[in-house]
Amino acid sequence: MAVLDRIFAPDSLFSRRFFFLARRFVAGETIDSAIAAVRELNAAGMTATLDFLGEDVLEREAAVKTRDTYFRMIDAIARADVRCNVSVKLTAMGMLVDEDFAFENLTAILDYAQQHNPDPFVRIDMEGSAVTEATLRIFERAYQTRKNVGPVLQAYLRRTPQDVERAIALGARVRICKGAYNEPPEIAYKDMAQIRKQYLDCAKALLTRGNYPGIATHDRRLIGAIKTFTRDNGIAAEKFEFQMLYGIRPSVQKQLVAEGYRLRIYVPFGTHWAGYFYRRVAERKENALFALSGMFSR
Repeated sequence: MAVLDRIFAPDSLFSRRFFFLARRFVAGETIDSAIAAVRELNAAGMTATLDFLGEDVLEREAAVKTRDTYFRMIDAIARADVRCNVSVKLTAMGMLVDEDFAFENLTAILDYAQQHNPDPFVRIDMEGSAVTEATLRIFERAYQTRKNVGPVLQAYLRRTPQDVERAIALGARVRICKGAYNEPPEIAYKDMAQIRKQYLDCAKALLTRGNYPGIATHDRRLIGAIKTFTRDNGIAAEKFEFQMLYGIRPSVQKQLVAEGYRLRIYVPFGTHWAGYFYRRVAERKENALFALSGMFSR
């Protein structure tokens, strides 16, 4: 992966010029291209959540521009009449500038979605562990008065079972995923068997006691375990949804829909795609091979 680290580093000249490599995982750079991707997903029986790529904003003006982009996204979703909601990163809302400022931007999006989008729900993406506590603090503050919001929790973090219990007590909708950021071992499990076990434990808690959880994974082993658990415990398919990332394991996506499960696809778009794409390439060997094959097949 050292070669890929250099080639796809988010600030490299290569990554800025070679967007074609990311096209499998990123639905273009404009709202229109993202909406077109959502239309295709809807036609295939899937819903979507739309994410405008960007994070670690350090200027108020940039955060306000991102907030306003979400207003335009919500308008576009409503005009297109597609089955889609939105997800946001709080560092893109200015959380690193000031938490109150990020809270104001988030609640403005929540209110706008409530007024204009047929699906008013807004997902708060989870970022690196350095901002986990602040992210959950802002989420809980917003949730006190607005219920159309829910967090992502990352199963590889050692703290996550406690965060799951807190979300269940609140009645909040949770998206549970493995986690994609490179974290130190004192914060996150590194062994895949441990990660899978904690993921499954958290998912079972959410499925039995939570509020319409999003079971986000591409891991066939975990998907099979969730299917077995829900079947054995009489948990109906409409009580939860599987969630997957745009462009990853499309055959599994189609199979889930064919089997009658609900499936939502996370659809990222925008010009700040390099960091997201880099994490996808670093996650799995087959993603890296796909990216490299794109270099030589253009």
